[in-house]
Amino acid sequence: MTTFAKPENALKRAEELINVGQKQNALQALHDLITSRRYRAWQKTLERIMFKYVELCVDMRRGRFAKDGLIQYRIVCQQVNVNSLEEVIKHFMHLSTEKAEQARSQAEALEEALDVDDLEADKRPEDLMLSYVSGEKGKDRSDRELVTPWFKFLWETYRTVLEILRNNSKLEALYAMTAHRAFQFCKQYKRTTEFRRLCEIIRNHLSNLNKYRDQRDRPDLSAPESLQLYLDTRFEQLKIATELELWQEAFRSVEDIHGLMCMVKKTPKSSLMVVYYAKLTEIFWISSSHLYHAYAWLKLFTLQKSFNKNLSQKDLQLIASSVVLAALSVPPYTHRRGSSHLELQNEKERNLRMANLIGFNLDPKVDGGEVLSRSNILSELVLKGVLSCATQEVKDLYHLLEHEFLPLDLASKIQPLLVKISKLGGKLSSASSVHEVQLSQYAPALEKLATLRLLQQVSRVYQTLKIESLSQMIPFFDFPVVEKISVDAVKHNFIAMKVDHIKGVVLFGNLGLESDGFQDHLTVFAGSLDKARTMIYPAVKKASKLGEMLPGLADLVDKEHKRLLARKSIIEKRKEEQELLLLEMERNAELKRRKQQQIAEEEEKKRLASEVEKRKNQMILEEIRDKELEQAKALLEDVGKQRKKKIKKSFLDGENVTKQAIMEMALSEQLRERQETEKKLLKLAKTMDHLERAKREEAAPLIEAAFQQRLVEEKVLHEREQQLEVELSRQHHDGDLKEKNRLARMLENKTIFQEKVVQRRQSEFDRLREERDRQIQQMLQARRQERDAIRKKIFYVRTEEEKQRKLQEEEEARKQEEAERQRKIEEERRAKLDEIAEKQRQRERELEEKERQRREALLGRSTDGPSRPSEPVGSRPSEPVATAPAAAAAATGAGAPPAAGKYVPRFRRPEVSAQAPPAEPDRWGSSRQDDRTSQPSDRWRSDDRKPSFGAGGGSKSTWSSSRVPPRGGGSAR
Repeated sequence: MTTFAKPENALKRAEELINVGQKQNALQALHDLITSRRYRAWQKTLERIMFKYVELCVDMRRGRFAKDGLIQYRIVCQQVNVNSLEEVIKHFMHLSTEKAEQARSQAEALEEALDVDDLEADKRPEDLMLSYVSGEKGKDRSDRELVTPWFKFLWETYRTVLEILRNNSKLEALYAMTAHRAFQFCKQYKRTTEFRRLCEIIRNHLSNLNKYRDQRDRPDLSAPESLQLYLDTRFEQLKIATELELWQEAFRSVEDIHGLMCMVKKTPKSSLMVVYYAKLTEIFWISSSHLYHAYAWLKLFTLQKSFNKNLSQKDLQLIASSVVLAALSVPPYTHRRGSSHLELQNEKERNLRMANLIGFNLDPKVDGGEVLSRSNILSELVLKGVLSCATQEVKDLYHLLEHEFLPLDLASKIQPLLVKISKLGGKLSSASSVHEVQLSQYAPALEKLATLRLLQQVSRVYQTLKIESLSQMIPFFDFPVVEKISVDAVKHNFIAMKVDHIKGVVLFGNLGLESDGFQDHLTVFAGSLDKARTMIYPAVKKASKLGEMLPGLADLVDKEHKRLLARKSIIEKRKEEQELLLLEMERNAELKRRKQQQIAEEEEKKRLASEVEKRKNQMILEEIRDKELEQAKALLEDVGKQRKKKIKKSFLDGENVTKQAIMEMALSEQLRERQETEKKLLKLAKTMDHLERAKREEAAPLIEAAFQQRLVEEKVLHEREQQLEVELSRQHHDGDLKEKNRLARMLENKTIFQEKVVQRRQSEFDRLREERDRQIQQMLQARRQERDAIRKKIFYVRTEEEKQRKLQEEEEARKQEEAERQRKIEEERRAKLDEIAEKQRQRERELEEKERQRREALLGRSTDGPSRPSEPVGSRPSEPVATAPAAAAAATGAGAPPAAGKYVPRFRRPEVSAQAPPAEPDRWGSSRQDDRTSQPSDRWRSDDRKPSFGAGGGSKSTWSSSRVPPRGGGSAR
């Protein structure tokens, strides 16, 4: 370490080394001077040294040296002359920027030269291999080596300056200027990675500023100037993030601005808030958060209308149209159906967070989705007059989508309006923060909304609609896109529809009837009915001709299918094993690479730590040596002043003048001086003792004479004061006797007055006591009467309750008797009905037997052969009359007695004959026609009324009953 007597010598030495080409030595000399504790008092020479030091650091691209020197210089001039530090930092940034611009001007292709993902990363392995393999470097690599290092150094310069100025309240403007220049650097050269790091650095600076509030030079954010600088920096960060299309970083910038406003509890200027909401609209639109995008537009419209005095009518109309279209673009359904509790909680927190960002202070206990919703913002547009400011096309579109019911003409009326709206827009002249408004960006969302509205209105009119008709009604999208939109709407319970691609139709349903509970219930009921029908009428299996021709084909197909499945599972298993092996190899390689990288980093850290420790030890030893030398010189000067010429000649002229020798000489001199001083003090004390003794001997007789004289004076004074006190006491006694004699004549009047007062007070006391006794008697009488009334009331209530209980018991006994009587009557009626039904069945059997004998006689067959009973043709019309008592009897035996004309389900009706097979192939079809003629209450229809299970092979069945008339005029086929 080189030491200089004056700072000017170090500067001169550095210039000499620069002239001979030894810039490293010159830089080291200036660095040693700046970091030395000997020169901690600011002077103008140190500023010139810092200028030269910064120039050397820039020329040699030594960012670490520059940072270390600037930190030391900040310590020197922080409290004395902070403007000097500002000038040095500005000069440092100017030199770095100038060098970077020179390097950029020398490069011919900027994009190839700056094609680096990370300016802080080292050289890649492929670049090192290419540099060793190729003999001559190409132009691209030469440009990279020329331009990239200077841009790395410029980026490091910005980081260094921000780190130095982060906690300096006197250089807040310079800190803000540096941040702005760093943002412009990232914007100009499209440095997205560096921009993210810069935003994180500034964010950490602010958090540390709030964390350590007790620092001495900490900036005060409550001051208007400081707050404005920090807000300007954050708004510049937000603008650059949106221009670089870093939307995640832009959203974090918005959160930083909101956090800063909440921290200081002060709203910025309206011009800054307009920029804030304008950028919020872009961020929310990119993130497909249409609801928050609409609310941000509403806030922006309110601010522009309130504070922008230069806003023209055309610009106001465009902004209002954007607000209305943004609100209409919000989906008409929420995405909360079917969500878990955790997802709903996260959604609630997200809504609360977004509402705070937009400017709505919500209660955390209230759900933000209930406050910020599509219906609420549309009502606010009408109440605040935003809709009245929009263009006529936007108004017409709003009324068509929200208030009109046109299921067939909705799309045809909306399409020309969307074409006109897409052409509207352009640059705004008076709204400086909102440069351009394009309404065409809302066209896809509005087309999707129009499709949803059309499907919703069609579902209210039709139950079934052909796919071709629906495609013609929606000109915006092809049917696959419409199907995708409808799937999302059905998922969120907006409409109820199903697509049957086999029949080519769309089936609409009712949201109330087709809820999950009803669907499951109807599915179970339809399955039970299907099982009952199968048990009553089993299907006839037809023999397959192919099975007869190829009896072993089914087994062969089954075996082949099983073999293919086994082969497929083996292939999948091998693929999975190979993928796992590749993943394991990649994981091992990655672990090996990370371990090597970690070892290299640890070795580099150890090396750097050892160098830092070595330099620190060297600096400590040099400081100790300098301090000892200064102390030795001070001791030498002190000794020289005391010994004067003799010590100066003997020690200053000597060659081996050491600190130890000077200290020994100083100690011996101090010991000799202490001894001489003690001797002088002893001699002086002895002299003072003799002098004091002589003084006391001379003063003793004088003191005794003064004491005797004072005794005589004090005795005379005591006698005079005693005589005066006796005279005063005698005078007071004579006066008191005269006053007693004067007052003795009033004693009789005093006694009379006292007796009068005592008598008056005694009478008053007796009167008050009588009143109190009378009041007590009245209170006792009132309480006695109240107790009697309560007892009477309780007795009356109990009597009434007993009466009511007896009446209830009598009523229950009467009801039981009535129920027993009805039961007996019902049993007698059932017995009669059973007897009638038995007689009817006997009569029917006799009729069938006669008919069978008649047919056998006509056909000439023998009467003893087996025959199959068949129904007579003429007896079919009378079948309902014959089966009605049997059905009534079956219903009576099964449960409650049937009333007259009451509907009896078919599965509860008894069969006429257990042995008779069905005469027709489909009892659900033909026989129902006859039943319908005899049973007016039966509303079941034929085959088109049967339940259809599984439309198009789906897992859930659809109950398609034609009993319910179609809404709005029936089905459109």
